[in-house]
Amino acid sequence: MSFPALPAILASRDLRLSDLEQRTADSLLRIYAWMQLARTADNRILDLFRQGLIKGTVTGGQGNEGLIVPLALLADKAVDVVSFTHRGFGGHLVWGGHLCEHLNQYFANAASPTRAREGNIHHGDPAHRSLPMISHLGAMCSTVAGGTDSQRRAGHSAVGFTFFGDGSSSTGDVHETLNLAALLSLPVIFIIENNGYAYSTPVSEQHAEHAELWQRGIGYGIAAARLDCSDTEKVARTLAAAIEDVRAHPRPLLFEARTWRLRGHAAYDTCDYLKAGESERFFAEEPLPKFRAKLVAQCGAARIDELDRELNAFIEACIKLSLATPRPDPRGMELDLYAPEAPALPWRAEPAAPATLNMAQAINLGLRKILTERAESLVLGEDIATYGGAFKVTEGLLADFGRPRVLNTPLAESGFTGYAIGLAAVGHRPIVEYQFADFVTEAVTQIGLNAATFHFRSGGKIPLVLRLPCGGGLTFGSFHSEELESTLLSFPGLKALYPSTPQDAFNALLAAYEDDNPVLLFEHKGLYRRGKQAVVWDPNYRAVWQPRCVRSGDYATVVTYGEMTQLAEEVSDYFAGEYERTFDVWDLRCLSPLRLEAIEASLQRTHRLIVLHEGRRTHGFGAELVARLTEKLFFALEAPPLRIAALDLPVPFAPELEQAYRPTRDKAIEQIAAWMG
Repeated sequence: MSFPALPAILASRDLRLSDLEQRTADSLLRIYAWMQLARTADNRILDLFRQGLIKGTVTGGQGNEGLIVPLALLADKAVDVVSFTHRGFGGHLVWGGHLCEHLNQYFANAASPTRAREGNIHHGDPAHRSLPMISHLGAMCSTVAGGTDSQRRAGHSAVGFTFFGDGSSSTGDVHETLNLAALLSLPVIFIIENNGYAYSTPVSEQHAEHAELWQRGIGYGIAAARLDCSDTEKVARTLAAAIEDVRAHPRPLLFEARTWRLRGHAAYDTCDYLKAGESERFFAEEPLPKFRAKLVAQCGAARIDELDRELNAFIEACIKLSLATPRPDPRGMELDLYAPEAPALPWRAEPAAPATLNMAQAINLGLRKILTERAESLVLGEDIATYGGAFKVTEGLLADFGRPRVLNTPLAESGFTGYAIGLAAVGHRPIVEYQFADFVTEAVTQIGLNAATFHFRSGGKIPLVLRLPCGGGLTFGSFHSEELESTLLSFPGLKALYPSTPQDAFNALLAAYEDDNPVLLFEHKGLYRRGKQAVVWDPNYRAVWQPRCVRSGDYATVVTYGEMTQLAEEVSDYFAGEYERTFDVWDLRCLSPLRLEAIEASLQRTHRLIVLHEGRRTHGFGAELVARLTEKLFFALEAPPLRIAALDLPVPFAPELEQAYRPTRDKAIEQIAAWMG
């Protein structure tokens, strides 16, 4: 499909400080044309929504163009990283793509850049480092920080641009990222878009009286300033100088930009919360009419009027074409949940000789292999560098690979997870360690709503490994013993591996690393140093995505994973010896995506199902396994399925209480014997 030809003035999407210093008419007209395009298209989009031609709702950038357009023109679109907010339509237009493509996104038609899977302005352009926003605006700051660092690590003189409003400046993610960017001297320009309201809540009800939002940067050691956006030419010069400075001398910078709320938060917002006369004042102060008047004085009214007519005609032609584009076809959506399977990486066949290792050592060996053979890899997390991690799994890596590759992070799980997502989106393949799986709850938005959905809503890839030391039995109590697989895997788009042996742990790390999706790697703390095994290079390491049969039998099919695999083996051996009843015992290894074909074949032969897992019974992962298997094989069963799991309680602390809480050998034997009748 061919799109209407761009007006000549829109042929250039770039602007430099030298252009502004010369104050040529061409450079100023270029800024005006993109601002006017954004304003007029935003207004037309609102009209189309009110006509019922655009669904959901629409947000508008009216009043933000004097900030967004100069910045987008000044950015180096070949290397820089950005994530525009819902008020950044002008930035999207400048960064790339034809207006028709952006309109297709609003119409959610078959030619939408997100294939109509994401709402209007939530799209981006991951291939060109415009990261698609999520509605949790503060969470996008760390993603931009990670993407910018990825570009810098690759040798590009990139700058990052991240935006958030006066309202979202209160969120923890913003503060976590300001601290992280200052700590790492990341060249990210943080911009608070302050139009006086977070939806309907005025600044006076969000922050203490006389609080200046820009001063928050100073507390993190970041240079900060106000930016009055009423004079577009001055804004452009200020931003141009700042961008050049940050590009040459990498460090973060914070602006509090004064913008205007000319329309409500979204199309349904009536703005009845505004004070008397406030709307009129906003329209009187906003920059676009003043900038136009300046250009009329400089270039003549006829030239500006003709430019406006040309832009209007272009917009209407694009709307007509987009309205005629077919609606989206829902077929194939489920096939796009994950990024396509990546080819195997060219790993060296090492270690060639078996090494007798426990699971912690096997994971350390895998991390060393990855850091040695893959230049795009890095390991990050709390206390993983000098200390070697809470469980010493990363011990010695800092000494051998250095701080740029082995990075201690602040205690900011959401911030450093978003940072890792940005690294992964732009070109690196990070491995993140959480001190305990329990602490990952601080990063649920980043994992479940950002990383997990990234490919489905944008087509981009997030090759990211998240290592989660989990599980109980070590008397650590409620906040250090959780099994969170059921919670996390309720978010579609995540993959998950849960090894039970050192060799599988080594293989799982390699398999997870080369995958182009976010992969949760559950590591049971109780297995880190429980026994050793010969670990060697396994050319069939990708088999870890499939279940493994660890005992063969014909009476029942037992499905389990993690530490419970060892318990299942013990129980199976007991029933074989005492009852002469043998079980097929399956170690799932991969929890997502579930591949149950071999287990289904086993169940068709044994006709009885036992599911054993450490997590709580209610809403536990075993419920999903039972549902999947019985839905398909209900009439093959000769007994009701048996679920063996923990009690529906927080994990208790005292060893006697934790023993009563968790599945144990004796309790499992008792439950199975009663079930057998």
